Amino acid sequence: MRDTVGRSAGAGAPPSTAAEADLRHHGDAETGPGLLDFAVNVRTGTPPPWLAERIRASVADLAAYPDPSAARRAVARRHRRDPAEVLLTAGAAEAFVLLARVLRPRRAVVVHPQFTEPEAALRAAGHRVERVVLAPDFTLDPQRVPEDADLVMVGNPTNPTSVLHPAAALERLARPRRVLVVDEAFADCVPGEPESLAARAGVPGLAVVRSLTKTWGLAGLRAGYLLADPGLVARLAEAQPLWSVSTPALVAAEACSTPEAVAEADAWAERLAADRAALAADLAALGLHVTPNAAASFLLVRAEKGEELRAGLRNRGIALRRGDTFPGLGPNWLRVAVRERDTALRMTRVLAQLL
Repeated sequence: MRDTVGRSAGAGAPPSTAAEADLRHHGDAETGPGLLDFAVNVRTGTPPPWLAERIRASVADLAAYPDPSAARRAVARRHRRDPAEVLLTAGAAEAFVLLARVLRPRRAVVVHPQFTEPEAALRAAGHRVERVVLAPDFTLDPQRVPEDADLVMVGNPTNPTSVLHPAAALERLARPRRVLVVDEAFADCVPGEPESLAARAGVPGLAVVRSLTKTWGLAGLRAGYLLADPGLVARLAEAQPLWSVSTPALVAAEACSTPEAVAEADAWAERLAADRAALAADLAALGLHVTPNAAASFLLVRAEKGEELRAGLRNRGIALRRGDTFPGLGPNWLRVAVRERDTALRMTRVLAQLL
């Protein structure tokens, strides 16, 4: 596998190779009993009671096979799409696996640092993968992507950088005979979702992947979906196992797509923005470099001896996400989930003592 490494001014060390980066490492591996969790990006206090009750009530229908039609229509209405452009999946991870199994790219490119599961899925399906690695502060330059790449994968806002790329920059990556996959798992962290491509049905080759895990606290339920042209959706559906999305997950997808749920998520995104700004200011005041323009439910920070700092926090009961498993980052990078103010202050007080 060949890396395409950023060489713009300020670029850091070359990215990790596939052999060096553990693409299957995720934030849940950092947590444990008794640890204050700043490693996993799922919104705390979720699912909300109204959603939990809808999911509990769906148990009464488990004798019947899952019927995705109502959830598909609800997701389509939420994004102003045709139901034929919606594929419901067992979380975003299933969407990446289906794309990797169905597509036959000649030149697949993944823009890093980003969520590693898309590349892991491509590699598991036998594809060669090239990386375009963005230098800090991780601004997307569409010209960095090879012109002849026929599959491009990018996150927005990106995990772990929290950077929100402009929709116009992403659209510059789209063209005929190319599939452009935009991972919008954290798009609803942004009030109003101004840079989302989810409703833009006319962009050639565009596939948008969404997740209900983060905002609604449904990691254990596996609920997500993909939005693309009907032809690609049909091809992916053919490869999808029958009834892969459970009845409770379908109920959740329908419920979270209502105007009331979207409004609730938007109100949370406003509160998140305030908590994120306060945490970023606290971390910067402690001398850490905080990646600017953060838009998601986490911050990417760089610290001297970051791995020692992470271990010290863990020894004091606080879990952060290591950064060295993301291609393009190293052990001095840490991802910090945004929590409500009182919880965040507990972490930063301990961090101040260590520093």
